[in-house]
Amino acid sequence: MGDIFSLAAIRPRLAERDDPRASYGPTLPPPAAVQAAESSLPDPQSPSYLGGQPASSTASHIISDIVPGLTGQARSSRYYGFVTGGVLPIAEWADNVASRTDQNVQVHLPAQTAATAVEHAALEMLVRLLRLDVGGATWAGRTFTTGATASNLLGLACGREVVVSARLGGHGVGELGLLAACAKAGVEEIQVLTSAGHSSLSKAASVVGLGRGSVKELPLSDDQPWRLDIDALEGELGRRGTASIIAISAGDVNTGGYALQGPEEWKRVRELADTHGAWIHVDGAMGVFARALGDEPQHQLLKQRTDGIQLADSITLDGHKLLNVTNQDKPYDCGIFFTRSASTLSSVFMNPNAAYLASSAAATIPSPLNIGLENSRRFRALPAYAVLLSEGRPGIAKLLSNMIALCRKLAAYLRESPHYELLPDESAPLDGIFMILLFRAKSKHVNDVLVDRINRTREMYVSGTKWKGETAVRIAVSNWKVHIDRDFAVVTQILDAVAKGREWSIESTL
Repeated sequence: MGDIFSLAAIRPRLAERDDPRASYGPTLPPPAAVQAAESSLPDPQSPSYLGGQPASSTASHIISDIVPGLTGQARSSRYYGFVTGGVLPIAEWADNVASRTDQNVQVHLPAQTAATAVEHAALEMLVRLLRLDVGGATWAGRTFTTGATASNLLGLACGREVVVSARLGGHGVGELGLLAACAKAGVEEIQVLTSAGHSSLSKAASVVGLGRGSVKELPLSDDQPWRLDIDALEGELGRRGTASIIAISAGDVNTGGYALQGPEEWKRVRELADTHGAWIHVDGAMGVFARALGDEPQHQLLKQRTDGIQLADSITLDGHKLLNVTNQDKPYDCGIFFTRSASTLSSVFMNPNAAYLASSAAATIPSPLNIGLENSRRFRALPAYAVLLSEGRPGIAKLLSNMIALCRKLAAYLRESPHYELLPDESAPLDGIFMILLFRAKSKHVNDVLVDRINRTREMYVSGTKWKGETAVRIAVSNWKVHIDRDFAVVTQILDAVAKGREWSIESTL
């Protein structure tokens, strides 16, 4: 392991970034490999259980038994299940550096480590990559989290603080507690108003004391449940004794749809929030990345739909999705949270009464332990910093453009196929598609086994889902290894074979 800091040693792995063979590799291991991995695990009844063994033997076991039984999202461009992206070689290397250097990024200590400065720089790069700084916005409250779920939790916690504290004129929830603060403020209910909200929103509402029942869906219609009904929103905001957090979905995880369609709708929601003292939080785990696209005509509709997100109070992002900083053998551990109000973030997450954790007098960057969930935390910013510095705006835009191009090409195939139905609306413009497709087989018999038959090929992986109560399939294109023509050929041949009940093998395509 001593070669991790040798540029000559790591150069071959970094060169895979531009390797045309990079998308080769199964999405799922053979069933026998999964079974072998499970059977190789320690037996609690064995006399040698927890007896210890040489590190080399442990490494050999993991390489020979465990790794062959792991999913292949890091090896294949055709893992379309969970939106987990892939791992860019530079990100994998940087993550290994983070592990080797063992940084505990908790306190800003400028005379002792550069870790917090690197994190601060990476967050500023993200603000500018996504053009969130339009109009002079600074997003002074910013931090890396474990993922989008944790970032949504931060968003609801900050929203809870502001919508209650605004009625108090003094200490808020962070100091008084939820029950005492609400009683003092005359707040009988805190509601989270959304449309097609991600499941982590309900989880976050439970954790911050609002309850899963506080999350209320306000869909514009059954045909477009991801769209927010702004008229219904206005009615809910006007309820007496109720404080509100507005949670905007920027990229619904099921269809990829955006809750708001552009600047005019955003301006209206912002005005309503200001009138009623509501907080606007955006779950933009994947959809906000559309703002990193170039100015090509085929991307203008997506960029229009994200125009106005900069008016929000807080935003969730997820690096392990489209930024491709994941590593299949490490924690994903790369969520991002932005808020305009740094004081709100610190008032909720301040870690008081620990003199040994105080920063120095020269500190110019907030200590992470005072603006996030954890006290101890790994150097999770380094892989993101490495990707942003290496790829830059052109590289990130190209990665996203490839994902979009493949997704739209597949959408056109599904729309014209006699075997499949493109959902949710076959007549919708293809330039509204980002990186998620929803479809089903026209034959109920085929549709009932569609996910299993596709995944059984081990060369393409999809998620099963529901649309209007019926089984459907979701494709989420999020891997940097996308090769538009080759992946399109493999995917369409698989779908054709499944629809016709034929067997298929990768050898017939390559």
